[in-house]
Amino acid sequence: MNEQTFSLQPFLSEFLPNLQIAGNIARHANKLTIHYTLSGDLKEVIIAPLSDTPARKHQLWEDTCFEFFIGIKDSQRYWEFNLSPAGHWNVYLFDGYRQGMQEETALMTLPFSIQNQSDSLTLALDLDLDKIVSANQNLEVAITTVIKCRDSNVTYWALTHQDTKADFHLRDSFIIDL
Repeated sequence: MNEQTFSLQPFLSEFLPNLQIAGNIARHANKLTIHYTLSGDLKEVIIAPLSDTPARKHQLWEDTCFEFFIGIKDSQRYWEFNLSPAGHWNVYLFDGYRQGMQEETALMTLPFSIQNQSDSLTLALDLDLDKIVSANQNLEVAITTVIKCRDSNVTYWALTHQDTKADFHLRDSFIIDL
């Protein structure tokens, strides 16, 4: 099993609330497990309440959203996974950098768990990758989060920021090898 812990860094912003985002990611055979923990001054963050009917939805990144990107090593192709604290989700497939975006129809559900407490929010996903990649393919991963604050400011968090603007799609940001 290849397991790594992570801590996300905010993109430069003068509007940063007192928050931390950390977690771990692992791949065992072709099962991916990722856990995020958002902690700190959560009363400053807009966190959608858990939906009774979580569904596939578009543009989840416009609000607080946990994300990760998976690319196949030595390929331009990659997937963007969006996970809302409300339980909504989506997965997009790209042919190359921001090119050919389409819903990944091989994944019809994306069940994950959420625990929202006064001082922390945890999100955990166990994903069978068999429908999109084979177990022998080496993967490169970027882990990111969008945080929308009550003052309407949006902050962008990632393992690394490789540009003068926040851009989660840059392959230079896919720095975890699984």
